[in-house]
Amino acid sequence: MHTKMKQDLKTKFSDSSRGVYLFGTTPPKDGIEDATVSSIADKLLERLAHVEFDGLIVYDIQDESSRIDKPRPFPFMRTLDPRAYSKLLREKSEKPVITYKSVSQRDEAAFTEWLDEAWNKYGVRDTVLVGSPSSEGEIQLSLNDAYKVIEKHPAQYQLGGVTIAERHASKRNEHERLISKIDQGCDFFVSQAVYDAQATIDMLSSYARKCREEGITPKRVILTFTPCGSTKTLEFMEWLGISVPEATRFRIMDAHNPLQESIRICRNNLEQILEAVMPLDIPIGLNIESLTNRKEEIDASIRLFKLLKSVVDLKLAEAAL
Repeated sequence: MHTKMKQDLKTKFSDSSRGVYLFGTTPPKDGIEDATVSSIADKLLERLAHVEFDGLIVYDIQDESSRIDKPRPFPFMRTLDPRAYSKLLREKSEKPVITYKSVSQRDEAAFTEWLDEAWNKYGVRDTVLVGSPSSEGEIQLSLNDAYKVIEKHPAQYQLGGVTIAERHASKRNEHERLISKIDQGCDFFVSQAVYDAQATIDMLSSYARKCREEGITPKRVILTFTPCGSTKTLEFMEWLGISVPEATRFRIMDAHNPLQESIRICRNNLEQILEAVMPLDIPIGLNIESLTNRKEEIDASIRLFKLLKSVVDLKLAEAAL
């Protein structure tokens, strides 16, 4: 079953004529009973029962307070091992699950052990490695070193990387990071949540151009979108480093229904990005997430998923004519 699933996701990623549609989630907090964890997974999959999705993403939540001086708008809570939650979701949904792994807290030997266990005990086949949230503090394993470890590892993981358009806006080199990550074995990329369409367009355009110059076929980029229904969620997004242009922030805060307004903004941003990027032959995917566990925002993320999937499907159908 695992091999079929991996092939399934890998095949979908490599077929540039289609979109890939994922739903991102965080593991439940650590220490709760197995029955409760199982019920949380069931609720999520119930919500997704009428949605055509290709797979799930399970994040590895870290305390990122070293990255920023401001206090975290929502308190940090340790979560269940993402591998265990990935296994549960995969078994319940019979869909592939991409498991995130933050690599900086363990040394090479511990990371190798993590890879062994992830493959053999938890059935992880697709993973995205994430580096340290900041250069401050103790980094036991750099992202580049983690890529070397996974490359030497006998298990054939499908490896993904993170891409941050905001970094491109300030440093103008995110496209070079993507090329370097492809050289280090990355097969796909997942973006940070998009609220600044232009930053994403600039980054993807530079990436497509660099691929052309180097004679490389662009790897798939999965764009993440998330609804935002309150000033607190907005603060949290900005705390996470998501760039929200001032006018967009005002639109959400001043709207009669902020959640609905944020969905409109996400659709508009996706349409702008597709308009600019579709001619560049970068295979695109979607990842929809809810950044909070508020019921309204989780429900809104399902509505957003359906809406944005229909936008991508329509654009791909038009392109195929």
